Parts: sequence; structure tokens; C-alpha cells
Amino acid sequence: MPAKSDPQLTEDQKMRSDYRAHLVVLVWCIVALIILGRAFYIQVIAHAYYADLGDRQYISTTPANFERGSIFFSQYRKEPVPAAQLRTTYRIAIDPTQIKDSEVVYDALVQHIPLEKEVFFEKAAKTGDPYEEIAKDIAPEIVTEIRQLGLKGVSFVKDNKRAYPQESIGAKIIGFVGNDGIRVKGQYGLERYYEDVLARNGNNQTINFFAQLFADIEENEVSTIDGREGDIILTIDVEAQRALNTILKETKKEWGSDMIGGIVMDQKTGEIVAMDALPSFDPNVYASVKDSSYFGNQNVSGVYEMGSIIKPLTMAAALDAGAVTEDTTYTDTGFRDLNGYKIRNYDGQARGPNTHMQTILDKSLNIGIVFLVEKLGVQKFQDYFKKFGLGEETGIDLPGEVSGLTENLDSTVFVDSATAGFGQGIAVTPIQTIRALSSLGNGGNLVNPHVVDSIIYQDGTVKKIEEDEKRQVITKETSETITRMLVHVVDTALKNGTYKMDRYSIAAKTGTAQMPKPGGGYYDDRYLHSFFGYFPAYEPRYIIFLYHTYPKGAEYASATLTDPFFKMVKFFISYYEIPPDR
Repeated sequence: MPAKSDPQLTEDQKMRSDYRAHLVVLVWCIVALIILGRAFYIQVIAHAYYADLGDRQYISTTPANFERGSIFFSQYRKEPVPAAQLRTTYRIAIDPTQIKDSEVVYDALVQHIPLEKEVFFEKAAKTGDPYEEIAKDIAPEIVTEIRQLGLKGVSFVKDNKRAYPQESIGAKIIGFVGNDGIRVKGQYGLERYYEDVLARNGNNQTINFFAQLFADIEENEVSTIDGREGDIILTIDVEAQRALNTILKETKKEWGSDMIGGIVMDQKTGEIVAMDALPSFDPNVYASVKDSSYFGNQNVSGVYEMGSIIKPLTMAAALDAGAVTEDTTYTDTGFRDLNGYKIRNYDGQARGPNTHMQTILDKSLNIGIVFLVEKLGVQKFQDYFKKFGLGEETGIDLPGEVSGLTENLDSTVFVDSATAGFGQGIAVTPIQTIRALSSLGNGGNLVNPHVVDSIIYQDGTVKKIEEDEKRQVITKETSETITRMLVHVVDTALKNGTYKMDRYSIAAKTGTAQMPKPGGGYYDDRYLHSFFGYFPAYEPRYIIFLYHTYPKGAEYASATLTDPFFKMVKFFISYYEIPPDR
């Protein structure tokens, strides 16, 4: 028997089938248009309203079941201290349907928590509403006292909140946790960088689907070395950090700086023991900060023309390459015209023939640096500066690091290298700067700066953050020579030797750089002042780098940063019980 063939559809059936298919497509198109229209309305038409709503979400409390790992500062010869941890607070609510005498309840509660009487009675009068919140952020001990009163119609809701016990100390390193309208997560600093370690399973939840759809948030996620959950121990010493913060505040107040910052680093390991910049903020109340730039860390994301503290790098490069020796002399004319670009010593004065290499550093002579770059040659000079890590990210374990503006290190025009040699025409970050300068005293090695010492995982295992392999950028002999020259700067030239320490050798150099104008050129009356030094010079423990922008009332860094630097030195010698080397 022949197989039966499928019956042919009639014209009417085809029309009905096409109609149904078109109807389904039309319905899906309408749904899609509604979704897109709503998204357009939220993103464009009602942007201001929803931005405000987002801000309110951003500063709202975190969920009651919120869990997160802790961050700890280290402390010399003591246990680590909390830098970021969870704090339990309570919201207090009333159920108007159960309250018989509002006056009695109010009188009892107001003895323990602040209440606005009119607001309380207004909420208590809502007899159709079983839940009215009357207070938040109430400490557990206060809640215990109120519970003992046995007030009917009063309830308590537990909240776990992120707390920062040291307040503004280390804020730019730690960052904070906030609800950005999309997720509850770390927003800045280590809270963001180590989100995958600190967040607890299930907490990193999406709050707003459409916001996530249009925000492309994954682009800003930071991937760290291990996804296991744990707590973090820092290389930052809480007392060193507090001392740096205090000195920066005092200096900023005295000189009216626009911004001031500082870093203290173990010169041999790259461990950051203190890092700060002002203006800053208290992460416990970050929502009250009106200028979000306060949250950023200028030490890793700010770029500056550093001025004369770069000169020791140029000297070290010339010594290391054999272009000059300590005994080399040159004729200092005080002024050079390089194809129309005029370069002068800071005072315009010539030091004449037989000017020694030491004098270039002692007197911070720009013309001497031009001589060194000439002896090196442009290509070798640029190669050395790149070996020092200028123009590359250091890889520090903090978000937002930038590489700087160092195009002049690729220029074939001599004047671009000549000016870079004394710290103008290239802009680098403070963390790049201190890493490069640390090589001068640690035997010539480029270390890897980091702020995390170890991670303690929830299973009890500990991961020590290991140093990456160091890069040798100058020889040990060059390191010893440039160190000896920088000690001479402190012992004889800095304030005429008045800061020389009898029992400790200090290697240091100041820097003063004109600040660039936004449209090009330089201000005549605005400077960046900087100061770096390490000690004890021949077996250095720590390198200190201080800088501030547009200080008022003094032209040179020696006037504004010498005292703060030596306050830091004396604190570290005392706190870490550093033995003398003289």
C-alpha cells in the first residue's frame, strides 16, 4: 500500500497560521517596546529623579544578613587592629495596632534613644499600619535596655553594617562598602580591589536588573589573585599611618596646600607601612562627602611633575653608565639655550668651571643635569628612566593606578630629555616615584610596592603575599655612590647642615617644580614641593616621600617639607627602635 502523504493546508488555514504567528511577534514587540520605553524613561526623561533615588540607595543600610571579611592594620610588636569590620546595630519599630497608650511608650523610649515627639505620635497614630520605623543605628546594649522594659508593640530589626574603627586613618587605602543601586560591594580602595576575597557567598547580589543592564559594571571589576573568602592583614602599621596623617594635617594647615600626600615604604621589600593624602574622608560617613574626588587615592592615580627629586635618578644613571664619575667636573654657565628653550639654574647663577658632580645635587643645578644628559646621550638616558619604572604601573594592590604621562621619554628632541632629567615635562605618580627612588639606596633594585601582607582564609590557611622577583636597575656600587652623595646633601647643603643627625645618616633631596597650567605652560607662582629620603642611609630601613601642591608663603620645598620629613624620621627611629649607624 502506498504511504499516505501529508494533507495540503488550505488557503484559509495558511492565513490563520500566519495571523497567529504575526500576533505572537506583535505581542513580543510590544513587550520589548514597553521594556525599552521604560528603560529610556528611567535613563533619560526621569534621570534626575532616579539619580536621586540611586543616591538614597547608595547610602542606605546594608541587608540584615550582610556578611563580609575583615581588614586589619598591622601594629609593631602587637596584635593587628581592625581597619574594617562588621558592626551590629538595630532598627527600632512600633506596631500602632498593638500600642494602647502612645504617651507611655514614648516616655519610656525617649529615656534611651533620641525621638522627635511629633514624628513619633504621627507614626503611632497610623493604626492601620503594623510597622513604623522610629529609630536606626541603635547599639546592641541600648536595645538590651529597651527589651527589658517589656513594651508591647515595640520590635527590633538587626542590621550588620560595615564599620571603620580608625575613622579617617587609612581611609584612602581601605575604601568603603556601599550600595550603588546595583550591588552592595566595595567601592574604593582595598574594599574594591579585594572584593572577591572579602565578599561572602550570596552578598554580592544584584539589586537592580535594569541598572546592571545599562551600567556595564563588569568593566570596573578588579580581579585579584585568589577567589577564596578570607580576611586581610595589611603591611600598613596603624601607628605609622596615624603619625603620617597627623604630620600631613599639620603641614597642610601651616602652608595652605591644595593637596598633600605621603608614602613610607620598606626600601628592601616594597611593603608600604604608611600612605595617605589630604583632603580625605571618614568611611563611616562617606555619604556626607560632597566631593567624590576625596575618595580617590592620589598616591596611585595622581600624576605630577616632580621636579628636582628626580635629579638623583639622572645622576645615578650617568654614574652607572660610566658617563661620569664622582670626580668629574664641568663648566656651569647658569643658563643654556637649547634650540630656543631656555634653561636656568633655580637662582640663575653660574657656578663656573670645575663644578663637581656633588655640587649638582647640593645646589640642585639644572644646568648640571643638562650636562649629565648630554654625557649619557638621549637614548641611554631614556632607557635608564624606563628601567627605573617611570611611565609604567607598579602593580600595587590598589585600584585606580595609572601609568603617568611620559611621552617625552620617547622623544628624539634633546630638550625633552634634558627637562625630564630635572623632573619637568614628565608626570608620574607618587608610587612610581618612591619605587624608583628606593632603588638608589637598596642596592639598585626595583621593588614591588604592596599594602597587603597576608590573607587568612576561612579554612584557616594563610597566604603570605610573596615578593615578585626584583629588577636590578643600577649596580650595588652605583647605589652606594649615590647614597654617599645624598648623605652629603643632608650633612652640608640642606639648611646649611643644620639637620644633620649625629648618630644617624640620612640620604635625602628636596624638589620644587612649577605647576603646569591646564592650557599649557607653567604658573609663575604655583609649585609642587617634594621631599624624599631614606635612613639609616647605608643599611636603609625606610624611605619617606612627601609632596604637596600649591603651598602658600614659601617658594622652595626646603622651607615647607624639611621639618615634616624629620618629624617622620624621628618617629620611625623611636617607634621601630632603629639602632644608630654612626
